[in-house]
Amino acid sequence: MFSRFFQKSSPQQSSTQQNVVESSVSSVKFDPRVVLHYGVPSTASILAFDCVQRLIAVGTLDGRIKVFGGDNIEGIMISPKQTSFKHLEFLENQGFLASVSSNNEIQVWDLRNRQIASALQWESIITSFSVIYGTSYMLVGTEHGLVYVLKFESEDRKVNILPYYVPTNVISEAVGMSLDNVSVARVLHQPCSNGKRLLVAYENGVMLLWDASEDRIVLIRDHKDIELKRKIVASYSDDPKDEHSDDKLKHEEEDKEISSVSWASNDGSVVVVGYVDGDIMFWDLPTADSPIDQDKKMSNNVVKLQLSSADRRLPIILLHWHANKTLNRSGGELFVYGGNEIGSEEVLTVLSIDRSCGIESLKCTGRIDVALRGSFADMVLLPSDCHAEGDCDMLFVLTNPGQLHLYDKNYLSSLMSEKQRKTSSPTMQYAIVIPTLEPQMTTARLDVVCQDVKSFTALSEILVAAKQHSVQNQRSAEIKWPLVGGVPGQILKEDHLFVQIYIAGYQDGSARIWDASCPALSLVYNIKPEVNDVKMGSASFAVSALDFCPNSLHLAVGDESGVVRLYGLRRSSDDINLHFVTENGTEVHNVNQGDGPHCKAVFSLQNSAVCGLQFANLGGKLVVGYEHGQVAMLDTITSSILFLTSAESPTSAVVSMNAKFLDTSSLNIPQESVSDISDNSAKGLVFIMTRDAHLVAIDTETGNMVCNRTMSPRVNSNAISMHIIDGTSEISAEKLQSHSPQQNDSGTQANIQSENTQDIVETITTIENSYFEQIVLNSLVLLCYESELSLHSLNIVIEGSNKYIRKVTLVKECCWTTTFRKDDKECVLVVLYQTGDIELRSLPSLDVLGEISLMSILRWNLKTDMEKTICSSSIGQIVLVNENEAAFLSLLSCENELWIPESFPCLHDEVLAAAVDVTVSLSPNQNQKQEAPSIFLNIAKNFKSRKADHDTNQADHNNYLENLEKCFSSPPFLKPSSGTEDTQDGFELDIDEIQIDEPMAFLSSQKIKIDKKEKAEETDRQKLLEESSTDAKPRARTTEEIKAKYRKTGDAAAAAALARDKLVERQEKLQMLNDHTEELQNGAQDFASMATELARRMENRKWWQL
Repeated sequence: MFSRFFQKSSPQQSSTQQNVVESSVSSVKFDPRVVLHYGVPSTASILAFDCVQRLIAVGTLDGRIKVFGGDNIEGIMISPKQTSFKHLEFLENQGFLASVSSNNEIQVWDLRNRQIASALQWESIITSFSVIYGTSYMLVGTEHGLVYVLKFESEDRKVNILPYYVPTNVISEAVGMSLDNVSVARVLHQPCSNGKRLLVAYENGVMLLWDASEDRIVLIRDHKDIELKRKIVASYSDDPKDEHSDDKLKHEEEDKEISSVSWASNDGSVVVVGYVDGDIMFWDLPTADSPIDQDKKMSNNVVKLQLSSADRRLPIILLHWHANKTLNRSGGELFVYGGNEIGSEEVLTVLSIDRSCGIESLKCTGRIDVALRGSFADMVLLPSDCHAEGDCDMLFVLTNPGQLHLYDKNYLSSLMSEKQRKTSSPTMQYAIVIPTLEPQMTTARLDVVCQDVKSFTALSEILVAAKQHSVQNQRSAEIKWPLVGGVPGQILKEDHLFVQIYIAGYQDGSARIWDASCPALSLVYNIKPEVNDVKMGSASFAVSALDFCPNSLHLAVGDESGVVRLYGLRRSSDDINLHFVTENGTEVHNVNQGDGPHCKAVFSLQNSAVCGLQFANLGGKLVVGYEHGQVAMLDTITSSILFLTSAESPTSAVVSMNAKFLDTSSLNIPQESVSDISDNSAKGLVFIMTRDAHLVAIDTETGNMVCNRTMSPRVNSNAISMHIIDGTSEISAEKLQSHSPQQNDSGTQANIQSENTQDIVETITTIENSYFEQIVLNSLVLLCYESELSLHSLNIVIEGSNKYIRKVTLVKECCWTTTFRKDDKECVLVVLYQTGDIELRSLPSLDVLGEISLMSILRWNLKTDMEKTICSSSIGQIVLVNENEAAFLSLLSCENELWIPESFPCLHDEVLAAAVDVTVSLSPNQNQKQEAPSIFLNIAKNFKSRKADHDTNQADHNNYLENLEKCFSSPPFLKPSSGTEDTQDGFELDIDEIQIDEPMAFLSSQKIKIDKKEKAEETDRQKLLEESSTDAKPRARTTEEIKAKYRKTGDAAAAAALARDKLVERQEKLQMLNDHTEELQNGAQDFASMATELARRMENRKWWQL
């Protein structure tokens, strides 16, 4: 699989080298996937809310769905196709989410597994989609005016198209116009109707109420035939005005196109409709409980409402109704987006509507316009019953790009009562787990602490205590966050062998630390750039570099002004001294820093931005690299400066640093020499790579440069990073082997060109026999440029040679690299290209293992400076940040050592769903969405008290589902008659009485009908005469009568012969009956197969194609 590197090596050594290389990669499998995702996508466009599970879903323009719950539980689901979503609705409390994409594919998502459970591609354009609340029935309206009914079968995980549909030809005949090419604007089930009544609104302004149980039109509403009762103009100049209409207004309305529809009552008696011209109309409708005659007596009274008196107004894009309990549900608030004058400020309008005296006296009692923070995308209402506390109503508003705001409806109502017209109402923005824009993230890192580290226990205790303190602060907040859905993952302490922390630096100089040991991150610390309101250095400068030492539990923060702050997570009561270190000296201050990380020292040595930080020697040393190329070595124990390189060093920015100190435990040194080396434990080398491809090695003891040379990549490009690879004695000890000249890789390597060295280099170490030799021995250095990867032997580079082991020329420009470790050895190189492609290569062979793009896995495009916030752990995870989003990617299949599958949170609470099913089920008069949340109020609190009513409620719910099944399981006008019963008396069939003759010739259908009619009349007449002349009760026969009927003459032999003949005749009859039965079965099977084939052919054909 991999090439050999060395030309002069014995067969045994060569075989050993190849096995070493292969074994380092054979256990690594390229398995890219998104394991965690935080934040609201910037392309968010649509919302959905589950009142029972208390989850909110956000659909995007690029085919992603983000689900938010409580306790930092978030999940993302990605569609195979990069298309936007037109419709998005939960199947309430069932663990499924239904969506309709822009290419008219109906998808049902499984929240438990976070994947598509079923998909159905629709042939025509879907213009309307809704879910009958509390069920898995879905209503679909199309561009051709057709309405279909679908049902999702959770057991089969399939979306089925039911036989029922709303017949357009019947409606067209009733309306007096063809609706074949008229789109369905909205189709809704009427509340309190057991799902049997459907409201269908067509784009041309026609509305009808359809009874699916009786297959009839209940009512038709058309703006051309209405009597405009009242006209209300709610403008800013004056209070809302009423203009009573007269006969002249009866036919003034031209064609009005419907743009939005919403119920304006809990019983379905009033519907509010928004139009493209900016008008809003309130219509009254008959309910399911209304008398049958009332359908014909309904008046055509309509109240029209306008938000502006201007001639040109925006269309009514969205309408939402919220009933007001204080008005006995005869009034409420109407949330409107649109309807204002074209060119006006973008606002969300809230109207207070009172119709306590009927729709004829409907009044607009108040109005408030809420200024939006960004461009409006969608909104959802959160009824108070779905809150944990239940003390207020909430409103979620989604704005672009990717902002989710929470409004307090009661606060808006109070502003309305104060007669305020316009307001920028304070909002509670979604508390993003990992802030990326406010404030803006500038750098980040991901660290994994193993159990064998001495500070592992101390770090675990610190994180637990800090999280408890953070939770207490959240509980003391005034406004409770209403999203509490989802179930946190299981935490098994005995199996927890790692602690992972995520650290980010921000534009305002702050740094934040999260506990990432579990797949639900929790904020631990928010470190401000000042202590007790005292700024340390230039706090206004952005954080430019971070590093964390798991051994000493120290955190180093560097900013663009050149200031380095040193924090300690583990502290004692004596840690009150703050050292302020400059080139001129050190100042010590006594500062009480309170809880959390304490700042031990502040180093201000240069006016150049800090480009890199690295702890070394178990945290006792800190290496600092600056923008202008200088390097400083700091002593973290004494808070002092060990050395600072001169200004004559390379002036280009430091891009990568690596400090290596002498490790006596790994050296094969005689025992008598160990004491000499241990006396010089501070001896080491710092390797520095600058952007202009300068490689510098500095003695950590003296600060002198051991090596300062310019590397020469084949293509002139900037250096990206440098990686030192240890434990390669088999490679560095041999002579380099030449392979074929420059060649193009095939397959997955089509994007690169690979070249092996053609020169033979003898690894003759001329470095004096000192600790330098021990540090660089058996090490390789991998230099990563924008257009090239180059692998060298470290000791040969220090000697001044440009010879390389392997060099790969990249076709695409690289912007970031990292390495993954396996068994404490680097085995994989990760390369991120400026095109957004991520590539994995084996080490040290640099062969391609796999490739994936950010667009395919995250739907992201690589943005400028995105590489500054990318970080990785050594076990196969990468964290990327893009605008409002932060994503954890797993590239290898071996990272489950950190996160087991049971530790991931679940988006669907099955315990809550089971409790709802056990305690309360939907009843016929509780199936409307507005009332449904009250059913589930205090489920856990009332679990025992409602057990007694379970049988009754369950019967109502079953009856409700049976009604829906009965309505939609058959095509219209072809429902089986439920009132027909078989009144014929049961009879017994005697096989001896069956007369089987030759096949009879069938008569014509007309003759059969006449014969049946005559026989029926004759039978009725005979029955009537017999009933009048005989007793109703049967008479028992005497023994003599029975003997006379069945006694046969002759001896016993004759009787036996007669019995034998009867048996033979009986057997023949049975055989003939069996043959006829088989013929009937075969005929039935042929007919069934023919019917199935015919149904399959006719399934996708429209009625006008028949």
